[in-house]
Amino acid sequence: MKIGVLCIHGFSGGTYEIAPLQQYLAAHLEAYFVMPTLPGHGEVLTLQHTKASHWLKAAENAYRVLARKVEQVIVVGFSMGGVIALHLAARYPIAKLVLLSPAMRYLAPKALLLQVNEMGKSYYYQQLQENEIYQRYAFKWGKVRLPDTIQFMKLVQQTTPYLARVTAPTIIIQGMKDGMVPYQTAQYIKQAIHSQEKEIYYSTGGLHHICFSKDRDEWFQDVLQFIQLS
Repeated sequence: MKIGVLCIHGFSGGTYEIAPLQQYLAAHLEAYFVMPTLPGHGEVLTLQHTKASHWLKAAENAYRVLARKVEQVIVVGFSMGGVIALHLAARYPIAKLVLLSPAMRYLAPKALLLQVNEMGKSYYYQQLQENEIYQRYAFKWGKVRLPDTIQFMKLVQQTTPYLARVTAPTIIIQGMKDGMVPYQTAQYIKQAIHSQEKEIYYSTGGLHHICFSKDRDEWFQDVLQFIQLS
């Protein structure tokens, strides 16, 4: 059976956010992979020229192209990409869903405060350039406007009413120290969708960019096993 894997990155990000998992799966799984860069995203951000509808359309087009080439489509979505993955699963036949830090809810104040505090210490000791969080977000500063964030929130609002239509087997990977998405979001999604098969992996030390967590090798194997199980 021909399998296709559609990987969708997060808001104001790019394919690099999901690349570690994609590379691992490609090394262990015989499948056709597609990793589109959503309009306005990537290493050079031009979000001011795009809206939520553009991001959804790009993901849908990628799904349709992939679905014509394979017999089953698996969708992997990170952060906002997880929201888009749920949106697709509510409308199209998806074989399996892999949701990474899915941003159906956003901002976890306590975890975010800890991360800001760590950045403050790095700045004080003149080690900011070595700070992992700084490296992930520095290029975005000043390039993501409030209207862009509102478009992201609009996407979440549009998807929420249709979660009950999602029936595809689903695995959710969520970091306990995620400063952007409260870890309780994983349980919220699990309860909202109507999939018969659904599970959660909590990464104890995982931050928002979960594909770079220290325990990624462990849950990478879980994701691979989840995909391979018929």
